[in-house]
Amino acid sequence: MTQTEDIIDEGAEHKTWKGKLWGVVKVILIILVTGGLLYWVFSKVPFAKIKYRLIHADRAWLAAAIACYVGSMFFSSWRLLSYFKSIGLRLDWRFNLRLYFLGLCYNVLLPGGIGGDGYKIYLLHKRYHLPTKKVFWAILFDRLSGFWAIGAIVVGLVILIPSFPYHLGWPLGIVSVGSVIYYFVARKFFKEYTHNFIQAHLKAIGVQSMQLLSIVCLLLAQDFNGKFAPYLLSFLFSSLAAIIPFSLGGGGVRDALFLTLARQFNLAEDMAVYLSLGFYLISIIVALLGVYYVLAPKRLDGGLKKGEEPKMENHPIEE
Repeated sequence: MTQTEDIIDEGAEHKTWKGKLWGVVKVILIILVTGGLLYWVFSKVPFAKIKYRLIHADRAWLAAAIACYVGSMFFSSWRLLSYFKSIGLRLDWRFNLRLYFLGLCYNVLLPGGIGGDGYKIYLLHKRYHLPTKKVFWAILFDRLSGFWAIGAIVVGLVILIPSFPYHLGWPLGIVSVGSVIYYFVARKFFKEYTHNFIQAHLKAIGVQSMQLLSIVCLLLAQDFNGKFAPYLLSFLFSSLAAIIPFSLGGGGVRDALFLTLARQFNLAEDMAVYLSLGFYLISIIVALLGVYYVLAPKRLDGGLKKGEEPKMENHPIEE
């Protein structure tokens, strides 16, 4: 049995009956929330319209949308690597990328269990004797950088919407002041996690930009020739749905929010739901690539030569 399998088995053995019960309850809540919201969405926009759009979408642009999303996952894995380096954890980029896709897969397969982030925290703690709190904060700052990137790009898109009801100085000022406060708070109280602060946040911009390109490709797959900005802005706001704990990767929540925003921006409702559902299906397909490492956990370390294995360093390092 491999070390990875040992970790999974040990985690299962130490799970109390309360933990198991909560896992079952959480799965039920996820099904109810996701199913209920999807039912509401398709009561407003007939599923037949969305099915038609998906079936008749240009296959080349759909392939491009998938490629852009995969690219965003590479950026996201690279961003997380920056935070691991900040706490002195030197992981080979290949191991980190495989672990990242394995985590994505667990988010799909085990929505009520340990989940992808929980698995990564547990595995890295067991392998390198890192305090779980330390790994948790690294992953949390990785997520925070994503939220910052969404805010920064939203401001850029707002400039392209002439009907925006407020002076542009307001969103620009909020993001600028917020960014400064965010940095100084992180530097003051979490200095260890800011060693690669700028690099990580530039990578976060890369993540969100690639996902926006995925949405652009989905629009082009429908021979769309209108204004992209309102759809992209709605997508970014709906992306915040991914933080909802009782949904499967934001499923249902993202669609409901995208539909609500479409009404605010006077967008085609069936196009909005097609975009949210299409993006969600792409994210599930890509996440399931991690099944390979579930079935063959030895491959997490596969191909690494001696000296390339993941290791801990005595002190945090800066890029």
